[in-house]
Amino acid sequence: MAFSRDPLDELVVPDGTEAQERDLVTDGDVLVGGRSSVEFGVRGRNVLAGESAEFGGGIEAEGDCRLDMWCDVAETVLVGEDAYIGERVHIGGRLKVAGDLDIGDDVEIEDGFEANGWIVIRNPMPTIVFLFVYLKHLLLLGEEDAAQRLISEMVDEEDDEPDTEPLVIPRNATVGDDAWRVSTPATIGDDCRLHGNVRAETIDIGADCNIFGSLRARGDVSVGEDTRIHGDVTTRNGDVVIDHDARVLGDVSCADLELGPDAEVDGTIRADGEITMRTTERERE
Repeated sequence: MAFSRDPLDELVVPDGTEAQERDLVTDGDVLVGGRSSVEFGVRGRNVLAGESAEFGGGIEAEGDCRLDMWCDVAETVLVGEDAYIGERVHIGGRLKVAGDLDIGDDVEIEDGFEANGWIVIRNPMPTIVFLFVYLKHLLLLGEEDAAQRLISEMVDEEDDEPDTEPLVIPRNATVGDDAWRVSTPATIGDDCRLHGNVRAETIDIGADCNIFGSLRARGDVSVGEDTRIHGDVTTRNGDVVIDHDARVLGDVSCADLELGPDAEVDGTIRADGEITMRTTERERE
């Protein structure tokens, strides 16, 4: 996977992500920016969290787990490979690591910890902060090849596994059953099932999704084909596109509105500009 800018400057929900009863579940990696609040637990391949990130549930990582200093995890952390825990991290349950454990000073683990490999207790650098600052510096210098190599090392890509896009939660975000609030663009992939109102700069939702909440953005909103939005769709200054066979079970408020074939809006439409209705897919360029 290649990044042309800071990877934490956008909310990215990859294909197939689900908000289950208490956990946010994805097949790929999970990257959480500093000072973000995730009211769910998370389950993914590798889990990396920046400084002062908070989790309302537990963490299950098939691969590595890296938590920078002052992170707070409400429940148990299970790690399939190695774990890197920064200083002053709090874990409300147990920490179980199948591989090596590198742990900093003043870490509080309420139910104790165990590791099958080496255990090193020290005062580590804030690893995630360092990696992302270095990555941003490489991108600013135009060193995209070097940045790509760094990302590959961070997520430990294996040749026998598909290249799965990571779940990215930007800095200072709030993610939960009530709302997903970010000050950045938001991109949600195909076949996702999420609970909560989405609040972002712009919103782009893929096909065959179910979003149990409303969408609100300053800019444009795009709803993919066969997707269901169980709430209103509102933009302050942008346009809305509702693709083929998509359905909004609420009101739509925007500048210009484009409706694909068999798209439905159950509520009231308020469009300051034009309303365009496509009868075939070829009409959209």
